Amino acid sequence: MSGPVVRPRRLRGLPAVRRMVAETRLAPQDLILPAFVHEGTGERPIGSMPGVSQHDLDGLVELARRARDARLAGIMLFGVPDEKDAVGSGATAPEGILNRATRAVRAEVGDDLLVMTDLCLDEFTDHGHCGVLDDAGRVDNDATLERYAEMAVAQARAGAHVVGPSGMMDGQVAVIREALDAAGFVDVVIMAYTAKYASAFYGPFREAVASSLQGDRRTYQQDPANLRESRVELELDLAEGADMVMVKPGLPYLDVLADLRARTDRPMAAYMVSGEYSMIEAAAANGWLDRRASVLEALLSLRRAGADVVLTYHALEVADWLRTTD
Repeated sequence: MSGPVVRPRRLRGLPAVRRMVAETRLAPQDLILPAFVHEGTGERPIGSMPGVSQHDLDGLVELARRARDARLAGIMLFGVPDEKDAVGSGATAPEGILNRATRAVRAEVGDDLLVMTDLCLDEFTDHGHCGVLDDAGRVDNDATLERYAEMAVAQARAGAHVVGPSGMMDGQVAVIREALDAAGFVDVVIMAYTAKYASAFYGPFREAVASSLQGDRRTYQQDPANLRESRVELELDLAEGADMVMVKPGLPYLDVLADLRARTDRPMAAYMVSGEYSMIEAAAANGWLDRRASVLEALLSLRRAGADVVLTYHALEVADWLRTTD
């Protein structure tokens, strides 16, 4: 007597069945919206990122209000200062654009939306690197850590719920945790950029933050050829007190994301970066891809690989799609 015929297609035939057995789901609370704020007035469209702009303070507050109402997990703030210097003074100045923006957004959304801040010097330095340079023009790890500690406290004082150290300096999480705790900000979350690769997919972001970088960041960001190295970074970040970890970029590093997911139960983020965003937008604009389907598939792939939350410039639009689908 033969056994029953197994037909996997039975579970694919109807949309209602497919929804019932879906292994990976996407909701607004799984998404974080990256946002740029400048010191002038009005919106400044970013040419290489259609639909994304640098906002002034009023525009940023309105964007944060929309993110709150859409029930996103959070908004990640990046500052675009008018003036830069060798040590990124604007990053720690109370009236620096990022700290002013953080105060304004937190005053608007309170605790209903996580206010997250990029903790890095690259937007604020005239050389465009993520840290302080030594006399030979190399990034000085330990001198940079001192600035990160100051920056973390400044951002916490401004109202950040979560700080995201993205500079890939050795020991950055431990120094930031110590500084935050000493200043009384023991509840501020550290979302460590654990596996951040020296990627070509950051290109549009350079325009978005008006980067001053000449050269590259290969001496401190990870080599795209390496996976095992990310495991070392994960162990270090967790040992130093990271509350969450991140893989950046997202789609080209799904293997890294899945590998790290298997090694920790800590909350994990993935950043679908500017180049990933722009590729989909360009292909869709040329009629080569279905835009909505491609965005949703990309985000589902990051969630399926292990991301609890995804940073994406599509966050608000996706939240709207998910509401209309429901």
